Amino acid sequence: MNCVHVRRSALRFYALLAIAALLSFGAMPSHAQQKEKKKKKDSPLVDNSSANPIVPLTDEQQLDYMISEVLGAWQIGDSDRMHKSYAEDVSVVNGGWAPPVLGWSNYQALYKLQRSKMQQVRMDRSNTYIKVNGTTAWACFQWDFAAVIEGNPSAARGQTTYVFIKKDNRWLIAHDHTSIVQTAQPQAPAGTVPPGSTPPKPAN
Repeated sequence: MNCVHVRRSALRFYALLAIAALLSFGAMPSHAQQKEKKKKKDSPLVDNSSANPIVPLTDEQQLDYMISEVLGAWQIGDSDRMHKSYAEDVSVVNGGWAPPVLGWSNYQALYKLQRSKMQQVRMDRSNTYIKVNGTTAWACFQWDFAAVIEGNPSAARGQTTYVFIKKDNRWLIAHDHTSIVQTAQPQAPAGTVPPGSTPPKPAN
């Protein structure tokens, strides 16, 4: 399941909820509708959110959507959006022979440096497995990466594992481990780390 497919599924889901809410409101008798309008005019500060209840997502669904958001932000170079999903003390293990990157600020600096050399970035995710255990969870998935790096077409594929922690009812990535699989495809030039590498890792 790639990030585009997940996004489309989520948008389709919310669109169906909105349509259902509109249909139920439209089914009210006209007298009731007029009464409802008058009520809104008389009480502008009344919270009517209960009329359109939001179906809560399971932890697994939240994490799956979050991974898609992170991957989308990683592809377009939006590190601020990525930051919302990462713990400040995150540890990142890249696909190359390099020490772990510790802390969001260190990872962000490396990501920005590497991302500045890339154009036409594409990252597709597949075979995602998510497991929740209380306030911790983990997810692993495969990815296919393609981009133009410093003018040269590059491609790579690999796997990423995220370890999540739940803080203040929010899931955050506490550990990010990416492995690059050697294939016959052209690989990114030395010094550039495809998804999951020191700077830009796939699920980022």
